[in-house]
Amino acid sequence: MPDVDELREEYVRYLDRFSKGVAEDVEVGGFAKFKGILVKKMDFQEFSQTHVEYHALAAHYFECVDRGDTINDVVVKSIREDAARLVLTSPV
Repeated sequence: MPDVDELREEYVRYLDRFSKGVAEDVEVGGFAKFKGILVKKMDFQEFSQTHVEYHALAAHYFECVDRGDTINDVVVKSIREDAARLVLTSPV
């Protein structure tokens, strides 16, 4: 798990991505569309939780792919939704 300083740096990058890729004028707690998905501009606490969950799920996904496991569509959908919430243009 990243430490607080790393999460704060990631949060600053997230806010930059949000303002450039989604909408500059959305306040924290407000909503906008990103890649056809309605996303909320998260505060630091919400972002931190989503960031940690996203990276844990993505790591698990790639481990499964490396082993040749069958991947459930729900897992892929969850990763894509979290990527959108984090305003990531591509997973991981």
